[in-house]
Amino acid sequence: MLVVIYTPALQVLLIERADAPGFWQSVTGSLDREDEPFEAAAAREVAEETGIDAAAPGHVLSDWALENVYEIYPGWRHRYAPGVVHNTERLFGLCVPAPVQVRLSPREHTAQVWLPWEQAAERCFSPSNAEAILWLPRLASAPSGPAG
Repeated sequence: MLVVIYTPALQVLLIERADAPGFWQSVTGSLDREDEPFEAAAAREVAEETGIDAAAPGHVLSDWALENVYEIYPGWRHRYAPGVVHNTERLFGLCVPAPVQVRLSPREHTAQVWLPWEQAAERCFSPSNAEAILWLPRLASAPSGPAG
């Protein structure tokens, strides 16, 4: 899954991967078990990677009801079961009232930055992550919330 953390002013949090310096991304992760609800997994991954509580007052976690299917980079396929070459990524947004200091998991990430959405999209190494951020102005302003 992919969780884009952003503010109402569309500032986006990016975190730099510890195992790939220069690779900036939003929070990513996967289900811990097949029956784990997507929203619970998204909140868990946000807490593990940033220390942000998705259920804190003023925070709104939204399932954008969008999925990307993409080919896994060959160098990262060792993280998946043998023979798995494609990943399905469920998209979430987490709106926080203002940029907050994060507590990074040092084995996963080494740096963090809040950027305006256009700059954040340009800095992402993942095309699907950049695309999700580019959708942010439309998703965040949808009349009934990001899921529409």
